[in-house]
Amino acid sequence: MRVWVDLTNSPHVLVMRPVIELLRADGHEVEVTARDFAQTLQLCERFRIDHTAIGHHRGGRLAAKGLGLAQRSGALVRWARRRARERGPFDLALGHGSNDVTVAARLLGIPCSTTFDYEWATVQHTVNCRLAQAVVVPEAIPPQRLARYGAVPKLGRYPGLKEEFYLADFEPDPAILRELSLDVSEPVVVVRTPPVVSLYHRFEHDTFGAVLEKLRRSGAQTVVLPRTPEQREQLREAGGFILPERAIDAQSLIAYADLMISAGGTMNREAVALGTPVFTSFEGRLGAVDEQLIADGRLRRLTDPDAVVVAKRAGSAEGGGADRVRRDPRDFARLLAAPVGGI
Repeated sequence: MRVWVDLTNSPHVLVMRPVIELLRADGHEVEVTARDFAQTLQLCERFRIDHTAIGHHRGGRLAAKGLGLAQRSGALVRWARRRARERGPFDLALGHGSNDVTVAARLLGIPCSTTFDYEWATVQHTVNCRLAQAVVVPEAIPPQRLARYGAVPKLGRYPGLKEEFYLADFEPDPAILRELSLDVSEPVVVVRTPPVVSLYHRFEHDTFGAVLEKLRRSGAQTVVLPRTPEQREQLREAGGFILPERAIDAQSLIAYADLMISAGGTMNREAVALGTPVFTSFEGRLGAVDEQLIADGRLRRLTDPDAVVVAKRAGSAEGGGADRVRRDPRDFARLLAAPVGGI
């Protein structure tokens, strides 16, 4: 079987990595395309995932997104046709919320699966769920929330968190501590910025900014993972933060951390899966997965800077999380392969 995997954002590399490895181990041929956005290409290189870079992010405006979808989908169609002439047609296309590959696969008549764990990305899911033949989501998302996308007849549902599948074989690597010159005998805090450009002028004007300022003044070992060059420059000017210059082993960093504060869903759930205390500063509509984690006390909403207490936690110096849940990624891969009868 020839399988095409498209990666459009950094977390998608992590999610699809074990799927790619399993398919190849079973003798299937897998080709990967990747969009130049965030650290997607760097992560492909770090995990040694051979890939073809196609397209880049067009910006946040709806018109720009529409143009980007049309242009990159067209580029993917042309690439896939060339590969079909050279090596034969693809039997299955896979993406984690990639509109581009579902559009391209439909135009080429290739069965396609999409997966996601946040149900309120309305435009994205309206496209993906209607065009894909299988929609793979966590059991925490009520099917009625997906009905308007036409997804319910195509649903494949899995227990727990997607992070529990792709982190199943993960063990923290202490090399990250040396790389960032961290002393694990002292508290380590990891911060992932929200998807806004300007941070520094907001440091004292909202909850997230106030927490950044509190951490800066505390002298705590605070590793900040900015989303944009503008954010990086503002944080560098503020001083007091550790700012990695390239894609790092973020999962090991989180495992050794004493606290995680993040506006990003995937890194929050990685912290949950690895047993690291975590605050979410996400300002949008909460999805069912985060609602469940908050109800279970595994995730806390960041509403008061005074609630953020920096202290050592038991086991963090050893990478913690010895009792974490590990799920078989083959079960996840089987759901994605439903359009061709599974693997």
